[in-house]
Amino acid sequence: MEYSPIYQNLHVASSSPVKNKLFVFCIMLSLWVYMIYCCVGYCSTMPSLMVSTASSKHSQHLEKVDSNRTQPRLQNEGDLESEHQEDPLDSLDPLFGASSRDLFNNENDLDSRGGEDWDEIRSEQRTLDNNVVSSLFNESGPVESKKLPQAIIIGVKKGGTRALLEFLRVHPDIRAVGAEPHFFDRNYDKGLEWYRDRMPETQEGQITMEKTPSYYVTKDVPARIHTMSPDTKLIVVVRDPVTRAISDYTQTRSKKPDIPSFESLAFKNRTTGLIDTSWSAVQIGMYAKHLQRWLQYFPKDQLLFISGERLISDPAEEMTRIQDFLGLRRVVGHKHFHFNPAKGFPCLKRPEGNSKPHCLGKTKGRTHPNIDPEVVQRLREFYQPFNRRFYQMTGHDFGWGSWS
Repeated sequence: MEYSPIYQNLHVASSSPVKNKLFVFCIMLSLWVYMIYCCVGYCSTMPSLMVSTASSKHSQHLEKVDSNRTQPRLQNEGDLESEHQEDPLDSLDPLFGASSRDLFNNENDLDSRGGEDWDEIRSEQRTLDNNVVSSLFNESGPVESKKLPQAIIIGVKKGGTRALLEFLRVHPDIRAVGAEPHFFDRNYDKGLEWYRDRMPETQEGQITMEKTPSYYVTKDVPARIHTMSPDTKLIVVVRDPVTRAISDYTQTRSKKPDIPSFESLAFKNRTTGLIDTSWSAVQIGMYAKHLQRWLQYFPKDQLLFISGERLISDPAEEMTRIQDFLGLRRVVGHKHFHFNPAKGFPCLKRPEGNSKPHCLGKTKGRTHPNIDPEVVQRLREFYQPFNRRFYQMTGHDFGWGSWS
């Protein structure tokens, strides 16, 4: 009797029960391995989501702990302020005690930021978009987090703070928020976590910065910044106080053309030549008066005074001073600047390319109105004792008139 090959194989298989069981076991094992492989492939995205959620909860927990630790210090700020009631500079101007008259420069509206709002929003959006793209392609890159600022540009208004901030943002080790947060003067009751959330994300080794020009002249701000961190580095951009006052007035008039003349606002009595120190445009330029308050909380070597005039004539040199002050590499230099004769101040350019230089918006470089020379001279005489004391306090002569 002849057997077919198939029948013969079945016969062999049936006659070998051990081999048969081994064959079935191998098949089942293969199926299990395949199922596990499919499950792993399906769930491959789950761990990152879980880790991200856990990391977020852990971060929130740490921030809450940090906030709880910081809050008692904030409550003690009144004690610091009460220790420093006397101001030696009061004798320079007995009228300074009057409240600030800011009828036309209301810093609670958009006038305090000029026409820069849309430029700042677009700049912040570009930064946000770049961060998103970077995170998509560099998931394993350096960890970024939001930190309270280690350095703050505290003033002064119309001194050149916006230009300085744009120059600083060129530096790869500086991350600065474009919009003015006004935390220490308007939003202090919202707490440090609100303030931290306004800051950009930074990597290890980068400095977080912000600028709010009204800080320099606001009474409670020095104590509040000291409470946050006594090691904070402070940058003050100052300018000839007479020119600064006229620039301040010019900005306001560009939005409210019907305001009174500069002369009528600057004087309490034009006939007697009595300056109205309650007008904020005049009051801000009394730099020594405000500096006295800052030196009660911070040593002089933690404040850097930048000349607004030199920031225009030689921005690279002023940037060298700032980078040294912040302990950073000297990255921003002459190659980054191009003077714009039409606007009268320098613009940023990319040193590696031939792209068009980036200049500040149309709100910068406005033409000043013609002011009566006698009014200008009277203001220079008024500011002379304040300037002289400011030079002594800072150890630098800014050249805003005679010492005598």
